[in-house]
Amino acid sequence: MTSPVLVGRSAELDRLRSAFAAAPGAVLVGGEAGLGKTRLIREFAATLEPDARLLVGGCLELGSDGLPFAPFTTVLRDLVRDIGIAGVAELLPRSGTAGLARLLPEFGEPETDPASGEERARLFELMLTLLERLAERGPVLLVIEDAHWADRSTRDLLTFLIRNVGVAPLLIVVTFRTDELHRTHPLRTMLAGLDRVDRVHRIELTRLSHADVAALAARRLGHEPAPDLVDRVHARSEGNPLFVEALLDEDGTLACELPESLRDLLLIGVQRLPEETQDVLRDASGGGTRLEHALLSAVSGLDDPALTRVLRPAVAAGVLVVDGDGYAFRHALIREAIHDDLLPGEHTRLHTRYAQALENDAGLVPPGRLWVELSHHWNSAHDATWALVSAWRAAGDTRKAAAYAECLTMLSRVLKLWDRVPDAAERLGASHLRVLEKAVATADLAGEFELGIKLATAALRVLDDADPPHAPQTRVTHRARLLEQRGKMSYQLAKHGFIEDLREAVELLPADPPNLDRAGALNTLAQYGRLLHGTEEATRAARESLAIARELGDITAEAHALLTLSCVNIDYGEGADQDADEHRQTENSLRKAHEIAHQAGGTALRMRVAVNLSHYLEGAGRHEEAIKVAGEGIEHARERGLGRTHGSFLAINMAEPMVALGRWDEAHEVLRQALDQNPPLTIRTSLFVLAGEIALGRGDLAEAAARLAQARTVMWRKTQDLFAGIRLETALALAEGRPAEALEALRPVLAHPGLPDDARYSWPVLVLGAAACAELGEQARLDGRPAFPLLEERAAALQTRGAAQRAHRATFHAHTTRVHGESDPRAWDEAAAAWAELGRVYPWAETLTYAAEAAIGVGDRERAADRLRRAAELADGLRARPLRDRITALSRRARLPGEANGHAPRRGGGTLGLTPRELEVLRLVADGHSNRDIATALFISAKTASVHVSNILAKLEVASRGEAAATAHRLSLFAPGT
Repeated sequence: MTSPVLVGRSAELDRLRSAFAAAPGAVLVGGEAGLGKTRLIREFAATLEPDARLLVGGCLELGSDGLPFAPFTTVLRDLVRDIGIAGVAELLPRSGTAGLARLLPEFGEPETDPASGEERARLFELMLTLLERLAERGPVLLVIEDAHWADRSTRDLLTFLIRNVGVAPLLIVVTFRTDELHRTHPLRTMLAGLDRVDRVHRIELTRLSHADVAALAARRLGHEPAPDLVDRVHARSEGNPLFVEALLDEDGTLACELPESLRDLLLIGVQRLPEETQDVLRDASGGGTRLEHALLSAVSGLDDPALTRVLRPAVAAGVLVVDGDGYAFRHALIREAIHDDLLPGEHTRLHTRYAQALENDAGLVPPGRLWVELSHHWNSAHDATWALVSAWRAAGDTRKAAAYAECLTMLSRVLKLWDRVPDAAERLGASHLRVLEKAVATADLAGEFELGIKLATAALRVLDDADPPHAPQTRVTHRARLLEQRGKMSYQLAKHGFIEDLREAVELLPADPPNLDRAGALNTLAQYGRLLHGTEEATRAARESLAIARELGDITAEAHALLTLSCVNIDYGEGADQDADEHRQTENSLRKAHEIAHQAGGTALRMRVAVNLSHYLEGAGRHEEAIKVAGEGIEHARERGLGRTHGSFLAINMAEPMVALGRWDEAHEVLRQALDQNPPLTIRTSLFVLAGEIALGRGDLAEAAARLAQARTVMWRKTQDLFAGIRLETALALAEGRPAEALEALRPVLAHPGLPDDARYSWPVLVLGAAACAELGEQARLDGRPAFPLLEERAAALQTRGAAQRAHRATFHAHTTRVHGESDPRAWDEAAAAWAELGRVYPWAETLTYAAEAAIGVGDRERAADRLRRAAELADGLRARPLRDRITALSRRARLPGEANGHAPRRGGGTLGLTPRELEVLRLVADGHSNRDIATALFISAKTASVHVSNILAKLEVASRGEAAATAHRLSLFAPGT
């Protein structure tokens, strides 16, 4: 029996109602066992409006043993019962239900087997799409209970949903026991990450007060309890509602003498039941918090009528509750207390009976759960042989479901039991080495790189000690693959020494006859080695990989080799020491790979092409093209149902050119979405740096410093990460008036010449260093030596390729004139012209400001006013407050005309303070397009389009889209037909 009403939780109910009204979002509800988390959610759900939909899934205690996606399988099954498979299919993209077959067999067979990382990402996207489209029909409340038992795959999917839910009214509520979260509990990491996500709220349930205990007792008894009874119950229960109810008898007295332990307290209600009912409850305790009636019948040996009769007293007493076609313990603590009370022999015999019942009738558990449950029960029954066999079968099922962490759990169990089963290889049809190799590959997919490295090392030892030894060529192939996998995982953890594994893998594989194993190993060596270990070795490896692929006629291998080769010696454009054909080699390789990727059709290859090609185009200063290619890659990912997973890898290549073009609001939104998805270590640094540079440009120094601290999480010598982090650190020091510290920060750039893509990432830092030297004058020193000659020496050694690098070189040269005390207006004009040609808004505005300062120095006030007027317009469009303040201060100090302050009346055809992107949006608004149309046309989200429109209305000081369009037409901002 449970109390009829909720007591002492009105504030928590109000917070849930507010969160639901403001959905989308998530609420994380934590509290000790027995505090009423489930009761709170049920009370809240009972108040939902008729058009709202409630979806509930609970994590099973077996989840830690490898049962994947349990709550989401329950949610899907209930949804199918309600609206049917056809109803679910209507909410999904074409053939989407096949992707959900990994969770629910009713949807058919998965499209591929075994699952790939791409299919797992697609599964996550499909679940989000399903929930969002369901919410478009009416508000949805998704409740995931008992997340402290959640398996890794459930945690990953739950995190993905919470981080990526869009604008549909979907509220995700997660409950968990705080007293279960020991220091290393995996849910702690998930909760800590979600706490930093917008629209995620925490509710921590506390124990009931003395007054609340009195109210709960009154509700349960039907009359006011005696004060001394309330005192005793409150003292013993310590305000835990579950314990309050267990202590009270219906006649208004304590149920028994106060028990000495929590277990005794929880067993009070059980011990008052008939003996035959207690026996069946002991049987039920072995099946988890919920089990089917038919399974309990098979385990207990009772037929349906007998089982119903025996369980009726347990249901009436509130120990069990009816749940669909089965039963659930009213509280998991009750089940745990009963199960823990079993004697060792009883425990073994009970789990043996469960295993035998499931082997006799697989239909006693829902599809997809058989082998995981069998492995659990045989393992609990201490039967190593059948625990090993069923774990092996369970590994296949969980891999098919794209539940890599749970697959790894099952494979780890197989390996743990291996030595206890003498004929393990014969029973599985797989050798110890084969199991280890599967575990290594699965650890890589699961992101468990530390464990994967250990497993690969163990597999290499098994390979060396094999008796009889493998055939020489087979042994070489196996060893090379293991070394390649271990090297890649070591790279992911930023471990030094990964390159040795990759080199040995190549050395082991014969060059003759040509083979794809060697081509792949060479490509991996070039791809990873170029990042940290220079280009000569990587170039040789990539060229040999390309030659093998072409000789064998494998176009996919050819495309991967071309992509790697294009990155090894990346060339952004014609330099002084190059001819016209040479500088096109990089782009030609990328375009050929692009052609093959579209011909072959593989998503992974197409995504890699989009990443590499957009990276190249941005480096070449072709910002609009870079955005277009990155946008097309993201759109392809969306079409494949991978937009919010694989598409996030293109976020850097989308955001960086947006920052360059002054589209800071769009870039900020792209970066926010990518960071919300908790991206891999390998791309996180660049995201942090770009976000920090936008914050710095707008004067938010605290945010810039926070992003710099996050960017430092990768502390290895990868040019793109190391030099980008130094760039932000140097710029922040300058902004804070610490030029000497700015010089100190750039030491690694001086100390590490010759890294891959050196010039692209060195030039911006050297420009900042030159600015610091100009600020410090003769005090600009490093190790007691003048600092600027060191910068000049480093700059002189760089191979400057492409328009962007030439613009940086021109800016460095202009700063050189400042360092020597005679800032040259012509040098600054040349630098400003270079940035203007590229459309790089912030450096254009900044160099114009320096040009004005230099013009003032030579007495050319008209020239200075003209430069400052244009710089002010650009700075206003960016909302770059520090630069705008500097422009204003310079103009006032030189007593330039008012227009130089950027306050002159706007003339027809001017930018009106709008950024280039805002002008594009305004043109589409003026043509009558909706936000969705604008989003499609410009490869942005509808939400980003809405932000642009709001900014345009504010800058034009108008109240509606119609007024904005009228203003654009009145001022003739756009020529007819543009």
